[in-house]
Amino acid sequence: MKKTFFKTTVLAAATFAALTLFSCNDSDNDMTDMSYQRTITFENVVAAKDFVQSGSFQGVGNPPIILPGQSVSIKFNAGKTQALMFATMYGASKDWFFASQQPGIKLFDANGNAVTGDVSSSVLLWDNGTKDNMTGQMESKPIMQVPNVNASQLMKLNLAYNDVSSEFTLTITNTSGGTANETPFSPGVWAVSNYNGSQLLNSAPFFTPNAASNPEITDIAQMGDIGKMMTKLNANTGIITGLSPALVVVYQGDKNPIYELGKTDSGLGLKEIAQFGNVTKLQNSLKSLPNVKGVYIAGNAPVPPGSKIMTSFNAGPGDKIAYATMFGFSNDWFYANEQSIDANTQGDLTSKTTLFDSGTGIDQYPGAGNHQALFGGTPQSENMVISKVGAQFPVPAVQNVIKVTVN
Repeated sequence: MKKTFFKTTVLAAATFAALTLFSCNDSDNDMTDMSYQRTITFENVVAAKDFVQSGSFQGVGNPPIILPGQSVSIKFNAGKTQALMFATMYGASKDWFFASQQPGIKLFDANGNAVTGDVSSSVLLWDNGTKDNMTGQMESKPIMQVPNVNASQLMKLNLAYNDVSSEFTLTITNTSGGTANETPFSPGVWAVSNYNGSQLLNSAPFFTPNAASNPEITDIAQMGDIGKMMTKLNANTGIITGLSPALVVVYQGDKNPIYELGKTDSGLGLKEIAQFGNVTKLQNSLKSLPNVKGVYIAGNAPVPPGSKIMTSFNAGPGDKIAYATMFGFSNDWFYANEQSIDANTQGDLTSKTTLFDSGTGIDQYPGAGNHQALFGGTPQSENMVISKVGAQFPVPAVQNVIKVTVN
């Protein structure tokens, strides 16, 4: 069964059968004789990644360990249901490591409010099971929690949150000084799992409790070496997205009826597509315009990676087509054709497709912003002109997310 890549409830208003609203003049026999039908397909080709963000942290010395009394901070983005996982070696051991509980530190409470302040209770101390704790001899045991050691007395965790950017700051402080378990912390790793609208793509990052360890966490637990884990994280971290049902309009004239680059949203319904994937308002607005000959909807549910939607449309000489679909894991982004397209065109239209910012909602990190529809949120309002999405976030190239073809 295919996973839903952003909440179906967000797009409840868009779940209806594809509509054909062709409005050419039936009495124009010449036009009827020269009309044709095409099928346009929108395919989500983004490569699914386990993590939306990941990174590392270390101390300031040489070697870059975190000594008792020292602190480090990391910044990351997240929405409801997402969690922060991290791991760092308990330096004064053969193979122990600190890590937050699975699937990571809880960042929002049951009411959707950000968790801030002291979250030290989220950290646990683990025995990797690969070396004898006394002799250092190699052994093969499952990863288990270290008994009789309270990790939260050795490490303090403090969370701060910026609601506008949906950005957290975690400060990790080594408080082990003067205790029976005084230890430095090694450089560490962290990650935030991608969320697909119903579940985390990786609910047990880095390791599985009560199971055998892996080479990546073993290097951290035994040597404080994060190299292998960072290689794995880098290969499995990236922005992903679902797509909304797509709206296709057949029109005549030089002006794209869906949007106008450099102008603010016209209020016809583009905002509803860009923020929530809801095509209804724009569909109804467009079909009343004199230069619009037909409005069509491809799909009736979110489109996850590996899936496609399509619709047929009718057109005639001189007609053009335009289309729009939401970049689902955003606050107010949409894909649309930047160049005008003759309705009789066939083949791959992806190169004519661009990712736009509707200018109606404040942007947050794609797939990790709590005001995004993905998390049941509502974007914070702004009033900017429609523009191309820039390089603020590492968004995959258009051709690596969506493929548009006409046959």
